[in-house]
Amino acid sequence: MRAARALFMRHGAENTPEGRSLRLLRQWLSPAQRAQFAESGYFEVVGGETGKQYRIYAGAMTNVCEVDGNGRQKLGLCFVPLGDLPIGDVMLSQKIALESCESRALAVARRFVPNGLSFRRSRPFP
Repeated sequence: MRAARALFMRHGAENTPEGRSLRLLRQWLSPAQRAQFAESGYFEVVGGETGKQYRIYAGAMTNVCEVDGNGRQKLGLCFVPLGDLPIGDVMLSQKIALESCESRALAVARRFVPNGLSFRRSRPFP
C-alpha cells in the first residue's frame, strides 16, 4: 500500500508545473550535473565568459553562488527571469544565462554575502 501511495504521489507531482519544469531541467543537465543535483540539491556550471565556477541551488531566488577553486562560497547572486515560473524553469534559465551570457546576467544580479544558512537543501529532488 505504501509503495502504491508513493508511486501515485510521485506521478501526480511529476505532472504539476513544478514537476514538469524539474524534468525539463534534468534533461538539460549533463550526467555529472544530474548526479550532483540528485545527491546534493545543487549543480555547478562554468561561466561562459570568465570560466568562473557557479553553484545553482534548488530554489527560485537567492539560489546562485560563485564558488572558489576549493568549492567554498564566495559571492551570492540573485537574478531571475520575469514571470511567476516554476523552480526548474528558473534554475534552467540561470544555467543558460551563466553559460551563454554571463556578463549580462551578472549585470542585473543582486549580490549578497552567503552564509551557511543561505543555501540549505530543503527537500530531495530525484
